[in-house]
Amino acid sequence: MSARLSAAVAVLVCFVALPTQAALTLDQIMAEPDWIGAPVESPYWSADGSAVYYALKRPGSAVRDIRRIGAADGKDAVLSPAELAGIDGKNAVYDTARQRAAFIRNGDVFVRELGSSRLIQVTRSSEDESSPQFSADQASLHYRRGNDWYGYAFAGGVNYPLAVLKAEKNPKDSKPGDFEKLQLRLIGTLKQDHDDKEALKARAEELRKADASRAAEPVYLGDDVQITPTSVLSPDGRWLLVVTTPKGFDGGRAGKMPMYVTESGYEEVEDVRTRVGRGNPAPETLWRVDLASGKATRLDVAALPGSSDDPLAAVRAENEKAKPKETATETGDAKSAKDAKKKKADKKDTAKPETATRAISVNAIQFTRDGSQAAVMLRATDNKDRWIATVANTEKPVLTSRHRLTDPAWINWNFNELGWLPDNRTLWYVSEESGFSALYTRRDGDKARAIVQGRFEVSAPQLSPDGAWFYLKSNAEAPYSYDVYRVPVAGGQTTRLTRLKGVEEFSVSPDGKQLLVAHSASYLPQQLSLLPADGGSQRQLTDTRTAEFKALTWQEPKIVPVPSSHGKEPIWGKLYTPAAASGKRPIVLFVHGAGYTQNTHLAYPYYFREQMFHNLLTERGYLVLDLDYRASEGYGRDWRTAIYRHMGKPELEDLIDGVNWLVKEHDGDPSRVGLYGGSYGGFMALIAMFQAPDVFKAGAALRPVTDWTQYNHEYTSNILNTPEVDDIAYRRSSPIEFADGLKGPLLIAHGMIDDNVFFQDSVRLFQRLIELKKDNVELAPYPLERHGFTHAAAWRDEYARILKLFETHVRGVAP
Repeated sequence: MSARLSAAVAVLVCFVALPTQAALTLDQIMAEPDWIGAPVESPYWSADGSAVYYALKRPGSAVRDIRRIGAADGKDAVLSPAELAGIDGKNAVYDTARQRAAFIRNGDVFVRELGSSRLIQVTRSSEDESSPQFSADQASLHYRRGNDWYGYAFAGGVNYPLAVLKAEKNPKDSKPGDFEKLQLRLIGTLKQDHDDKEALKARAEELRKADASRAAEPVYLGDDVQITPTSVLSPDGRWLLVVTTPKGFDGGRAGKMPMYVTESGYEEVEDVRTRVGRGNPAPETLWRVDLASGKATRLDVAALPGSSDDPLAAVRAENEKAKPKETATETGDAKSAKDAKKKKADKKDTAKPETATRAISVNAIQFTRDGSQAAVMLRATDNKDRWIATVANTEKPVLTSRHRLTDPAWINWNFNELGWLPDNRTLWYVSEESGFSALYTRRDGDKARAIVQGRFEVSAPQLSPDGAWFYLKSNAEAPYSYDVYRVPVAGGQTTRLTRLKGVEEFSVSPDGKQLLVAHSASYLPQQLSLLPADGGSQRQLTDTRTAEFKALTWQEPKIVPVPSSHGKEPIWGKLYTPAAASGKRPIVLFVHGAGYTQNTHLAYPYYFREQMFHNLLTERGYLVLDLDYRASEGYGRDWRTAIYRHMGKPELEDLIDGVNWLVKEHDGDPSRVGLYGGSYGGFMALIAMFQAPDVFKAGAALRPVTDWTQYNHEYTSNILNTPEVDDIAYRRSSPIEFADGLKGPLLIAHGMIDDNVFFQDSVRLFQRLIELKKDNVELAPYPLERHGFTHAAAWRDEYARILKLFETHVRGVAP
């Protein structure tokens, strides 16, 4: 057993129930969570670092109050509407001397002068501004409004356009047609009028160029593009990087979701997303605009290594081989017509010319502080490659590849941070290339250097204000324990700064001397603490729990390593055990949602209601196990991608390992096993009930994906490719294909206005089960619930049905 595993096992916490505590009820644990106490939301530093702001939900209301805590005295107070008019906004940026801070508040731009605390309102408009940044010479502030960029001169207090983008042809490029030329040649008066107009235009252009007070000319990108919200201006105001997509690109047919219980009293319909493969993401084009000349240059991605590869060639070949062969009895004409149709379809849907450059999307752009170059993160739309390239601000810009991350499965949608060190030459970025997310730097053309790397995850790196340190979040101690660490930017010893084990997020104070840490624990919603930036004792600023909730004693989940029969690494999970029980115990497995998320950790769970429900189950004698099956977050790349092209198989193997472990180590009864979960967990409940019906005797699938061809493109195409390319993956991963395997009782619960996993998923499966004569299925629809339930009555009803299912068919008692 490894030292890390031994340490983890050593911290298992046993639960001793207090005999005086009343039994838990569904009415209590599924009530509106105000009785627990609201978590701290959206914490941030004031621009001068003297205070911390955060939002807190009012009991019995959807309203959030903004509160202020003094960093020195810890005084916590609600801010009045009048006081809110003078506060700083979140995500402030600073000038080089750190004498001014700029931020967005209520969609407008403000600047705080830190010496005098004077607040300057830069804009007051009906449109939302964003992306404030100080110019390289510190004389002005740049910001974006819509697709355009503006400047604000501190000396004169003037706002002015820097870059106005037009998805149109440049009218100056318009040339007379043949008939117009004829008219001008034959009609002298027309020719004179034309020449006069041209002379006036030339004079106006001459005056505009000579007068710095004039507004910038628009930049014309052509009438065949659509400008996206992604654009970044260089700090010197000279260069702009902007992303476009093809005009009129067909994104596929959107869905229509009916709503039956409405304020109007009539049925209504809501537009919802497209399904996977029904419309690929629009390919993006990156432009470099020289604002001095107005010249826009399209940046070619063909030079990026691997950009012309076809990573799905083998998948296509496998699927083509698996297609049914033509029947020998087909007539010649029919076969010829069918071959022609098939050839056309193959050409449209699956063929890929060997020399074609793959479609890309632009994920991030960041200029150096001096504006000399920019780093751009690009990704192939098939999500098998990610590149970081640089663009030097020269007359002929090109993309120069600095890093390529390729994955035969899919590139993680996490761990994509990047930036520049203060030297304007060294790039830093996070990459999963080692098998775990790690932090790297690369200076110019030198080789990349690993700053923090190991068999653990690194995320959310932040540079200290002086540029000397990286602060980051990591689970270096154990997969389930997250804290803040720091390391010199040049590399060296990594120091653990907190020992909270449940860090959610953090931020360095504007002066670099303190850390604001948002953290939680199993039964402690997110709270705030302060500590010195170099480590030391922490000072907790908040505890928003109610007295009622704090008075209760809860079972601390035991973090357990369940041995895997399919790999060396254990399956980490949370175990809840009965306080006192003898004989064989009924078993319930909870399956978390999302697939790629982590629920075995020491922080406050997203599934806090389920955690309380597990306490209720243990009071009734159940063993409850909640596993981070393969596909879960926090365990590295191989664990994440184990489900590529076959969702459901590795996860089911892990769930069965969990059952076998409970039977062997905790007197679990193999004849009384149930499971439940929502979303991805609902999908897995169906897979378990359909493919392992002799193991799982009863199951509840909540808002489940039943057919992956019906889910969204962004998530599903990463893991299963697209249905046109990889029919094999979809057939073996979709529960509806295996519905005939159902034996035990099944509950399906789904919100009818779920715009994530459509209610249609459950309705289609229910129809399939009817046709298969499966009469042990209950479908519970919730007319006013979306993917995440928001109403206490629906929560209680759903879990009452789950409890009844388990009590009747797992524990074996009258409900």
